[in-house]
Amino acid sequence: MSAPDDLASAVRDESAAQEQAEQQAQERTKPVGLGPVGWLRWAWRTLTSMRTALILLFLFALGSVPGSIYPQRGVDPARVAQYFKDNPTQAEWLDRFWLFDVFSSPWFAAIYLLLFVSLAGCVFPRALAHVKEIRRRPPAAPRNLLRLPHSETLDGGLTLEQAAATLRRRRFRVVTGDGWVAAEKGYLRETGNLLFHVALLALLFAVGAGGLYGYRGNVLVVEGDGFSNAVAAYDRFMPGSRVNAESLEPFSFTLKDFQATYVAAGDKQGQPLDYHARLTVQDSPTSAPREADLKVNDPLDVDGTLTYLIGHGYAPTFRVTDGKGQVAYDGPVPCLADDQATYTSECVIKVPDAQPTQLGFLARFLPTTVPNGDTWVSVFPGAANPTVQIFPFAGDLGLKSGQPQSVYQLDTTNLKPLGKMSAQPTPLNVGETKELADGAGKIEFTGVKEWISLQITYDPGREPALLAAAAAVIGLVLSLTVRRRRVWVRVKDGTVTVGGLTRTEGGGAAFAEEFAQIVAALRGGPDGSPAERPEATGPDKPATTERGASTQDKPATTEPGASTPDAPTGNAAPGGRPDEE
Repeated sequence: MSAPDDLASAVRDESAAQEQAEQQAQERTKPVGLGPVGWLRWAWRTLTSMRTALILLFLFALGSVPGSIYPQRGVDPARVAQYFKDNPTQAEWLDRFWLFDVFSSPWFAAIYLLLFVSLAGCVFPRALAHVKEIRRRPPAAPRNLLRLPHSETLDGGLTLEQAAATLRRRRFRVVTGDGWVAAEKGYLRETGNLLFHVALLALLFAVGAGGLYGYRGNVLVVEGDGFSNAVAAYDRFMPGSRVNAESLEPFSFTLKDFQATYVAAGDKQGQPLDYHARLTVQDSPTSAPREADLKVNDPLDVDGTLTYLIGHGYAPTFRVTDGKGQVAYDGPVPCLADDQATYTSECVIKVPDAQPTQLGFLARFLPTTVPNGDTWVSVFPGAANPTVQIFPFAGDLGLKSGQPQSVYQLDTTNLKPLGKMSAQPTPLNVGETKELADGAGKIEFTGVKEWISLQITYDPGREPALLAAAAAVIGLVLSLTVRRRRVWVRVKDGTVTVGGLTRTEGGGAAFAEEFAQIVAALRGGPDGSPAERPEATGPDKPATTERGASTQDKPATTEPGASTPDAPTGNAAPGGRPDEE
């Protein structure tokens, strides 16, 4: 092979080698994928970041808003049914997003659980780091303390032991070294911050435990009637997912009497003063009965199950005799107040057993009745002159149609009025009877009772949630009021240098005052008062002590028999600085 051929081959080999080297370099610089473990690590770090926790906390509050806007099945299923009836298309779409069951929806549970995990991931690593920080000694003094934001120079005479004792008296954590003292305090700031977040975790856990193992229900009880804590006895029962019939505390009670007291005269006439229910309670089927009083915000407590008084009303009693002379109904009828000022109430009486046809009545109950022209009105919420106006109907009540009905509403679709209807029929007094038209029977107004509505709750997370909320407030106060700060004292060549540093953003102004107090205490001695220093003494003159003098008037410590010139303050002049170390 000729020389030119050898040269061309060498050039080609060199070019190929260079291309291969460039290709290898590109492969080396090509980014490597995270892989499954890397992606999991990234997801965990993102979830446990404080930013993610704040976003989840905001979503948690935002997700609770629909629960206040739209009726919830667990609270008022009748309103949900009415919403579907009034807005069928909109209700169908809302139901697809669980907006009628917000607090039991999958998306709300996901936010709740992610928030719990995020807070836990934020708090526990910080707690471990804080424990290590507490056990760590304060750092050694910097070489030049005069470069710190707060610094001061003092005259000689202060020892390291005196400086350390002074700082310990001010509750600093103190360590000493070769010619210096380091002190630090304010660890409670981070402790309070951690306490707040741990309490928030405990609060979430307590609320979740209460939702799982607690229950609540509403019931209406008329005077003379009783209640047993069983699922079937509730008007509305909302159990947690872990609650069954055996979870309920087996107590019972009877409502002996209820008294409502009102202002009788004056500008505030008719305003309520007090509600008081007297109960006979049995804590268990085998326990002896006991008397108990029930008032607003003063619940009945039976082994952690609380019974609250939340409402009351009137329940006039009636006796209905049908067209065949049989008593088809005899008892109280709870009425709903139509006017809270006078407790004028609307009542519904359904008599499905009446013969030969079913009977229904609308009634208006007037607690304190007075005539007002051609009408009658109630002028006081107390039952001073109770009367009732009756509107009778006969026909099919629709109870066998399979459609749910409210006991406080009368469907008059298949009913016809009995006799001539009037907007203001003559009211019946207690003991009076109204004869029904067409031989349908009669109705007698026999008396007046009162009813109370109760909410019965069991929440095992109630007390832990209260303690957690109190701890969160304490932690928040500590994190906002306590400042982390450090102080160093260096003694060298007869000069004492003091430096201070606050580790809390925006706390410099408050620390400046504290630093001035520390400097004054170091000048005066460990107890904060001017140091006791002996005056110049001769052979026949004992040493004396001068208290209350300023630093400028305080004599320096000298050997016996020596002269005692006034000691300089050792403070740097404005704009000046002593020689640096």
